[in-house]
Amino acid sequence: MTIRRPNRFLTATLSGALAIGALAGCSTAAATPTDTASPVTISDVATSVDDALADNEDYTELAALADETWDTASETTVALDGDGATVSGDGATADGSTVTISAPGTYRISGTLDDGQVIVSSEADGLVRLVLDGTDITSSTGSAIAVTQADDVSVVLADGSSNSLTDASTYEDTSEDAPNAALFSSDSMVISGTGALNVTGRSNDGIASKDGLVITSGDITVTAVDDGVRGKDFLVVTGGTLDADATGDGLKADNEDGTNDDGETVGYAALLGGEITVASGDDGVHAESDLLVGDATVTVSESVEGLEAAHILVTDGTVDVTSSDDGFNAAGGTSTAATAEAAETAAEGEPPTSDTMPEGGPPQGGGGMPGEAAGDFSLAIAGGTVTVDAGGDGLDSNGTLTVSGGDVTVFGPTDGGNGTLDSAGAITVDGGTLIAVGSSGMLQTPGDGSEGWVAATFDTLGAGTDLVVVDASGSTVAEVTLTKDVQALVLASSAVTSGEEYTIQADGAEVATVTAGDTPEGTGMAARP
Repeated sequence: MTIRRPNRFLTATLSGALAIGALAGCSTAAATPTDTASPVTISDVATSVDDALADNEDYTELAALADETWDTASETTVALDGDGATVSGDGATADGSTVTISAPGTYRISGTLDDGQVIVSSEADGLVRLVLDGTDITSSTGSAIAVTQADDVSVVLADGSSNSLTDASTYEDTSEDAPNAALFSSDSMVISGTGALNVTGRSNDGIASKDGLVITSGDITVTAVDDGVRGKDFLVVTGGTLDADATGDGLKADNEDGTNDDGETVGYAALLGGEITVASGDDGVHAESDLLVGDATVTVSESVEGLEAAHILVTDGTVDVTSSDDGFNAAGGTSTAATAEAAETAAEGEPPTSDTMPEGGPPQGGGGMPGEAAGDFSLAIAGGTVTVDAGGDGLDSNGTLTVSGGDVTVFGPTDGGNGTLDSAGAITVDGGTLIAVGSSGMLQTPGDGSEGWVAATFDTLGAGTDLVVVDASGSTVAEVTLTKDVQALVLASSAVTSGEEYTIQADGAEVATVTAGDTPEGTGMAARP
């Protein structure tokens, strides 16, 4: 993104210029006492995919490999047959149930290996193209397909084909640089084609690249005991269908360096097309730097934190997130382990310290920290349809939170220690529609520069209640059907006029009357003992 880059090991500092319109938030910026990170201002935040990717390592050359054509007559064929394989053509050899590809070229692989591997070790410059055409590989020693060396790798799912890759439960080689996924590449890899691919990661990850990873098409299903799909420098999805079920993170870009040798941002994820479904035991989608959602349909059906990155931008598409903790979290690092440690510390009767406080803030239900720092983090929604159902904070930023377009609905927490909206810096809604419902204890409202908004608190309303905001003339301004118990509502919309009176109705009965632009008394941090 065209904004200042975070150093996730630097202390974020408080900026008086980034005052929230109402109250301090519940997050805590990532910190160690070494230096300070400049806070983000609203003008720094990119609102288009092109602007956001302008400073990032380019993925388009890798993606373009998926569109290349080739002469099928020049293919080397690899026929798998139970406990062996037959190779016809140059560049590959078979030794029992191990196939080794040692040169650039196109290799069409079909058949079944009951216990074997395809290994790519190509020192020469040039593309290694693997055409999976009815391929079923299971390994008891390591990856099903392991690219240990290559210039670039293109995996093509042949038209009408169904393919399956399953790795070992325990790998023979567990050294630091050894393959650790059912489909693994040490170099950049692109996956395309119209066929289907089922990947099972029984030891660690499902699909992983230690460089960049692009998925342009295909019907891909991944199940993994750790991360589902992982790229290092970047993970980009531009099309196809991707379904990831992972015990760790669903989708992940995990380069923590911040920039490469050319000064380009790495560790980013961009979901720019296709239909993506994730169920995870940790983050649904995690990126160390930027996380972008463009014209994609993204459903995170289960997660601890739904989308997490230093900078999150949604410009288009549909995003539906369900999380046990934060729905969106603009912060540094992965917080699950720290959260567990902080929760254990609290259970023992000790207050959390700087060593045990998770980077995303206090553990769920733990409340906020007054005077917290606003760092180089941002959460921006510029378009699309976004729905969040969060057990922790709904939209959470350790920097700024901006809505400039789209249709955003947030079902926040039921406990008072978390907030439906939670920002350490400015909350600005200057376009689109935002309706956020949840608990009232940490209520935050939009600040200066926002369009009209109303905020209200009321006695707890249960799931299934139809909540309606009505203007002075009796016209409906907004409505939402509750999915859980709520005590508060924040609505920001161009249909709301500051200073005018609005009524909130629950199943037709009035529960509150408020003036647009006024924050309810007795809410947020000021109301806490």
